[in-house]
Amino acid sequence: MGYLLSPTSPAGKWMGFVTAVWVQAISGNNYTFSNYSDALKSLMALTQLQLNNLSVAKDVGKAFGILAGLASDRISPSALLLIGSIEGFIGYGVQWLVVSQRIQPLPYWQMCIFLCMGGNSTTWMNTAILVTCIRNFRKNRGPVSGILKGYVGLSTAIFTDICTALFNNDPARFLLMLTVVPFVVCLFAIVFLREIPPSSTAAEEKSETRYFAIFNVLAVFIAVYLLIFDITGDHGLSLSRVFCIVLLILLASPLSVPVYLAIQNLIRSDHKTLDVEATANTTTEPLLIQQEEQATETVAAVADDSKASLAVVEKMPPVIGEEHTVFEALQTVDFWILFVSFLCGVGTGLAVQNNMGQMGLALGYADVSIFVSLTSIWGFFGRIGSGSISEYFIKKAGTPRPLWNAASQILMAVGYVLMAIAMPGSLYIGSIVVGICYGVRLAVTVPTASELFGLKCYGLIYNLLILNLPLGSFLFSGLLAGFLYDAEATATTGGGNTCIGAHCYRLVFIVMAFACVVGFTLDVWLAIRTKGLYSRIYMSRKSKKSMAASGGR
Repeated sequence: MGYLLSPTSPAGKWMGFVTAVWVQAISGNNYTFSNYSDALKSLMALTQLQLNNLSVAKDVGKAFGILAGLASDRISPSALLLIGSIEGFIGYGVQWLVVSQRIQPLPYWQMCIFLCMGGNSTTWMNTAILVTCIRNFRKNRGPVSGILKGYVGLSTAIFTDICTALFNNDPARFLLMLTVVPFVVCLFAIVFLREIPPSSTAAEEKSETRYFAIFNVLAVFIAVYLLIFDITGDHGLSLSRVFCIVLLILLASPLSVPVYLAIQNLIRSDHKTLDVEATANTTTEPLLIQQEEQATETVAAVADDSKASLAVVEKMPPVIGEEHTVFEALQTVDFWILFVSFLCGVGTGLAVQNNMGQMGLALGYADVSIFVSLTSIWGFFGRIGSGSISEYFIKKAGTPRPLWNAASQILMAVGYVLMAIAMPGSLYIGSIVVGICYGVRLAVTVPTASELFGLKCYGLIYNLLILNLPLGSFLFSGLLAGFLYDAEATATTGGGNTCIGAHCYRLVFIVMAFACVVGFTLDVWLAIRTKGLYSRIYMSRKSKKSMAASGGR
């Protein structure tokens, strides 16, 4: 029975994806800073600017994700996961020791280093997961990105709700979970996650689409379940324990796909059992060189003209849709449009997530965990919905993926305006809107980069785009939110400061709304520039579908 779960078998392939989902479900710990930031502020007697710079240090760890990108084509996904799990164990473990008061608060610069390590740990996990799964399922990049990024969004709510249910929002126990759980899950994923040849037939692609639909449904069930727990108020200890047990069962439910495939293969005759597996094993298409035919067929047509013209084409820089090296991608206008628009979206979104604790307290909310969970859960809906919807419209009409980024940017700007007005309930609405739009931004940009610049150097290109997380956190959270909050705040006797009232963050929200308008303009420009590429992708898929249909008759 060992062959049933081998990496190249159908069941083994999907078992790898299930473990990838689990890793993503615990790798959103970078977005949970608001759950324990107030404890750090009190223990270390920090001003808001100092606290925000701690959150920036956490996000600066993502800047070193370039190392994970460079390593992704040189070492195995298992090695990437092992590095990330050990680094996260150390980074969050030291924070737990400080917050639980088992050791005295470390000097400020040392705390910055350990927060940076915690932030960097997720870049190794995310690189291993995203690069491997996008290559394994390259004909369903939108759903893959949406599902995986969706679980990253849910991870904040998963950790927060479990901590609320079992530990009464104890920040020390929360950090203990962030230390131990990701380490254990990554060790499990190391066993199953491998790069394997992608689907090579229309039947395999159709089968993948069907199974991704199952993953989407299961993920939505988990998100709705978490949302119901959040909006139903306080729960007793017994009910909270039942909630956690059911949540763990739901998180294990994606196992149904590889288990079904393993049973299906087991009960078939030997020649039928190995039919699909043999097809996969005989595929010789190099993983790092060949990109999906969707964006390269026009170049192949030119290459057939003559050997002389082929030589000329090979000397020309690649066009959008072809394989790019990192330096070739950096020389394109399209990369920098995508980079800056990404900064406008994720930078402002991170500022809200890092400061959600102080935003809630400023508006008179004693418990801000509900806002952290709402941002996380609705971020999930933004991620998983945009991945599948953008893929659907590419297949049906060749709609450029960046248009969905543009829509999210303008909606995010509206959310910031609502939060600036500070009407009753505006923080609830704002956290939902920001969560959705931040999720769309992440889920759509991941496959967009692979379609524009190819898969050959995708790991490094992805981590270059992720530089926007520390950069955006520094600009919008560390500088903008930190300085403007401290300008409005009053000093406290303990050495920190505090601010109460809608005025504390009003100017911050207005500036971030303007940044989103800039991002919207850039995304529309990129959609116009890439319209031809997505039209070719649409026509290529349409022609293949027609050929498959005619061949079946």
